[in-house]
Amino acid sequence: MTTQSSEEQARPIVRVPFGDSLRQYAALKAEIDAATARVLQSGWYILGPEVQAFEAEFAKFCGAAHCVSVGNGTEALHLALRALDLEPEAEVLTVANAGVPGAVAVRQAGLTPRFADVDDRTHTLVPGSLEAMITPRTKALMPVHLYGHPAPMDEIMAIAERHCLPVVEDCAQSHGATIDGRTTGTIGLLGCFSFYPTKNLGALGDGGAIITDDDALAERLRKLRVYGWERKYHSTIAGGINSRLDELQAALLRAKLPHLARWNELRRERAQWYRELLAQVPGLVLPEDVAGHVYHLFVVQVGGGRRDGLKQALAERGIGTDIHYPLPAHLQPAFDDLGYEPGELPVTERLAETVLSLPCFPELTRAEVEAVAAAVIDAQARV
Repeated sequence: MTTQSSEEQARPIVRVPFGDSLRQYAALKAEIDAATARVLQSGWYILGPEVQAFEAEFAKFCGAAHCVSVGNGTEALHLALRALDLEPEAEVLTVANAGVPGAVAVRQAGLTPRFADVDDRTHTLVPGSLEAMITPRTKALMPVHLYGHPAPMDEIMAIAERHCLPVVEDCAQSHGATIDGRTTGTIGLLGCFSFYPTKNLGALGDGGAIITDDDALAERLRKLRVYGWERKYHSTIAGGINSRLDELQAALLRAKLPHLARWNELRRERAQWYRELLAQVPGLVLPEDVAGHVYHLFVVQVGGGRRDGLKQALAERGIGTDIHYPLPAHLQPAFDDLGYEPGELPVTERLAETVLSLPCFPELTRAEVEAVAAAVIDAQARV
């Protein structure tokens, strides 16, 4: 049995959570409680005035003509792809380092995901890698704005135009992120959002939305989210499902939406604190700092095979962390039939072994960030 040294025993337990939804609720309690009471007292709980109002408000926030809300972010991607009416098994090019929801959505739409490699610093897809993969079977592109960092949409859109391909933006982690003043989700043909509770704009349950400037696609999406109905009980298009944002979640999102821009600024501030405190730590690569980043996550890279050791050391100090994501989609057993082998996406695979997400949310205090940074510096110095 190993024993701790007196120095190790003296190290304080700080307890910094990876996230804390209760802090946000406490700050907005009056608004959230009022929104909840408003819906409960209305007697209308599905596709009513709260949904209509939220869709209008979120479309305006993003700068889009239309917002169609749905049940969750994966269904947003699924229905956006289905709305394009692509041929069965057509290929959709995306990335493998963003978990599996995107690939699952592609499969749900009856299509085949193919994966491009990503940039080591931005964690978003490399346009050159993307274009090299395009074949006659490629029918859509689905870039991911990962961790709040916008993907290189200028280059992606140029590729899409050369090959006449629609672009569906995965904005699940980029609420309010911008590229040259344009909000992510408004650059491609369709932009898809998740309102999972931990997102920059999170519901108190599941929720999602699709934004677009295309009138016909918006109308098609409104039918697809409710069984393909043209009107109640009359389905006119195939492929419809039941995917609806409920009135309560819409009302809660309406209460939170006016605070989103400020929350994003607070996330940027906390990211800057980390940069100041961790800039000189050996073996630690900080995330790329670009205009428009909204820091859904603050993800560092830990080299030398030390990532898991650092995660464990922080846990022992009471500091929450996470790994986004430990196994790329192309190596997941569910996608074995795609035929990928280890080594085919070298940057994606290397990042899966080195990325570590540190606490980064609007209510995180300066003292907590300093405690996380001190623990990181201490742990890195010991390995």
